[in-house]
Amino acid sequence: MRTVDPAKHQARRRHILSAATGLFAAKGYERTTTAEICKAAGISAGSLFHYFPNKRAIFFAVFDEEGDEKAERLARARDADDPWQALMDLVDHLAAPAVEPAVPALVMEAMVQAYRDPELEALLSRGNADEHAVIAALLRRAAADGRIDPGLDPAGTATWVMALIASVFTSAATSPGFHPADQLPTLRLILTRFLQAKPHSA
Repeated sequence: MRTVDPAKHQARRRHILSAATGLFAAKGYERTTTAEICKAAGISAGSLFHYFPNKRAIFFAVFDEEGDEKAERLARARDADDPWQALMDLVDHLAAPAVEPAVPALVMEAMVQAYRDPELEALLSRGNADEHAVIAALLRRAAADGRIDPGLDPAGTATWVMALIASVFTSAATSPGFHPADQLPTLRLILTRFLQAKPHSA
């Protein structure tokens, strides 16, 4: 029996996903074919199906490939000694992919497909829920440390933080003049001024 090298298998899998990601972003899920993915990845159809059973599995894997790594990063952020710095670092990390040319369009395509596919919607929702929980926990700790406005509700505020991060992706995908790399410092500034604002005295 042929022995599979796990490292080579994972590298080839990621190569396929990288090729598919560009196609999904440029053409959308529906208009991308497995033949085009094979051509972009430089592999045969037989090789492709050795790694993924169908196009839908490839699309899902694009958004689930870094599951364990993401969970570890979120856990480190949640348990960091400085909750404020951890929060700002996490915001930077979550917003940073918007700088990559293909990612905003891919995110928009995922939103469209999630509306049609309950399993994809559940996958994306789990990821969002994990991020929301960590952001809320960091906000709670930062408020307890006196680093942010204690009058802010952690859960509701976490929802707004995530909405602002998401707006970087949607703006990059829909507004030609919007350049994420130029706007990420503004995102951080907006959040800093909002979260650290002193409550008005009565």
